[in-house]
Amino acid sequence: MILSDGGIKSYLRRGLMKIEPFDENQVRENGVDLTIGHQYARFKNTEDVLDVTKEEDLSKYYELGFMDDEGIVIKPYEHVLLHTREYIEMPADLVGLVNLKSSFARLGLYIPPTVVDAGFKGEIVIEIIGSSFPVRVRPGVPFIHLVFLRTDSPVLRDYSVRGHYQGQRGIRLPKLPIKL
Repeated sequence: MILSDGGIKSYLRRGLMKIEPFDENQVRENGVDLTIGHQYARFKNTEDVLDVTKEEDLSKYYELGFMDDEGIVIKPYEHVLLHTREYIEMPADLVGLVNLKSSFARLGLYIPPTVVDAGFKGEIVIEIIGSSFPVRVRPGVPFIHLVFLRTDSPVLRDYSVRGHYQGQRGIRLPKLPIKL
């Protein structure tokens, strides 16, 4: 079941879920709009092969930076990691589905399907894939819509048990090696 605006406000009011900083205007009919934070990571164009089964120096593959009020330009078809300004805490009975706001999608920007697991705490990091033309994005602009789905019961083993990105603030690059 998807939470309505009333259900979202109830979870927040009762302290079952947290969003900080939070503005009531972020709550929409069936989700919450979240804004762009200040840090970003650009994927570097390299011929170096990254082996996901080994520890790697990720600075060969990513360029980390901080946005000022002018933001950054996402170049055509470029892949960039952005994060939300908001820190969220998900309860054990909610899962979040992340969608790019339609205004950004109508500019040709794209994000892969992204799930925020039950029990997750942190800022959400999202990969954005550029349009066919350059697009400037700025911190504080709403860019994703988070829809909350209630599970049939609280999960037995939430994200806090083995989540690699629990508590993340800003951009946290992939944790390698990737394993079960």
